[in-house]
Amino acid sequence: MYRRLKQWIGTRILRYLQTPARRYSPFFAPPIEVLGRSLRPGDILLIEGNTRLSAVIKFLTQSTWSHAALFIGGAGAKHNETGGEQPVLLEADAEHGVLLAPLSKYARFNTRICRPVGLSSSECQKVIDYTLARVGTQYDTQQIFDLARYLFPYPPVPVFLRRRLLAIGSGDPTKAICSTLIAESFASIHYPILPESVDETSYGIAPFVESESDHIRRHGLYTPRDFDISPYFAVIKPTIENGFNFHTLQWTAKTLRAKKKHSRRRDS
Repeated sequence: MYRRLKQWIGTRILRYLQTPARRYSPFFAPPIEVLGRSLRPGDILLIEGNTRLSAVIKFLTQSTWSHAALFIGGAGAKHNETGGEQPVLLEADAEHGVLLAPLSKYARFNTRICRPVGLSSSECQKVIDYTLARVGTQYDTQQIFDLARYLFPYPPVPVFLRRRLLAIGSGDPTKAICSTLIAESFASIHYPILPESVDETSYGIAPFVESESDHIRRHGLYTPRDFDISPYFAVIKPTIENGFNFHTLQWTAKTLRAKKKHSRRRDS
């Protein structure tokens, strides 16, 4: 009875946290076909997110990004049991666990592509296989304390403790944290994410950052922001990737009027 009650409460909390915000509008979301042409297997797609849980994660990490997904390309075809849109993203969330999703799921969100550099096709496949092997892994909704900490939009905790607050399901974080699962898949081929010291040289990394990075690796407290600021991932802009040329840009009449008006004000 007590176990079922905990399960029921945990499920209700998850539903509340996954409720989308009423007012959300992306600054710029590229057309889905443009985004799709820019992605390669092994890329990480960072998503801004619009749920209550997303708002907390963005606050705690002081970042735009609250969610991360791995682009697996055609590797998800055999998991497409419904015959609908092909799932090309692998992600994890607290409500559904590790799952596959189509690219259209994030068509109306601010996103960022982070690309690992120098991976061979076999290494890339190892990363994808690592995550695919964990599809279906679920988060235990009975961990009410882990879930309840997210009910406060702006937790009053010091900056250095915020990442530790993200340790939802700390007993097995890969069941709930999207970034941790992806980070582990890259660790399986020894690809770095956080700043590393090589040959006892820290390359200007502050002692606190080194200490914090070691703590993150030990406890799996990776966040979407880590891929964005990682020195080992390239940031890919879809519009530029698809051959942007400002000489061929067609301005709208409204924009031209605004530019002329601004020019007159500047010259007066």
